[in-house]
Amino acid sequence: MSPAARELVRGDDGLARCPWGASTPDYAAYHDDEWGRPVHGDVEIFERITLEAFQSGLSWLTILRKREGFRDAFAGFDPASVASFGEADRARLLADARIVRNRAKIDAAVVNARAAVALVEAEGPGALDRLVWSFAPAPRRRPRSLAEVPASTPESLALSKELKRRGFVFVGPTTMYAAMQAMGLVDDHLQGCATAAAARP
Repeated sequence: MSPAARELVRGDDGLARCPWGASTPDYAAYHDDEWGRPVHGDVEIFERITLEAFQSGLSWLTILRKREGFRDAFAGFDPASVASFGEADRARLLADARIVRNRAKIDAAVVNARAAVALVEAEGPGALDRLVWSFAPAPRRRPRSLAEVPASTPESLALSKELKRRGFVFVGPTTMYAAMQAMGLVDDHLQGCATAAAARP
């Protein structure tokens, strides 16, 4: 039996999934419908970068279950709207139990929104999307086991450095690799995962 076969988990529906994708209904839906599928658009990219920063040190399940609260609290992750947040907004967010109430991460979201707006003003609509996707590596063989999934890569390090150069914060190489996985820049569904075939066009 291959390592992947030992790690894949078969759900009640008979489909084999990456083990984390079969652990809870929330994870199963995210694994099947979102994770590893290409994400485009400045708003969509900004949302994923923001949520990955909030996830740092926490379970992704916590973020998933609070995502609608985050979307409401952060104006649908419209960078221009978040960039305008001031002290009253910071106080509002710190009091909002629907999100992760971490002052440094809230401040980072506003800083990053302002960096995203500056990027779009300089390079036009879609600039954040184009920048992030310019660091997508060439397609590679899917991992056979979780042990083969890296925590970061040269591409995530390069993306991290470029975003920092552009004024973004809380965008370390490990956080950016998680974002690259979530946005479909890389495909880390295990070999044999039933939903992997749909992850990339």
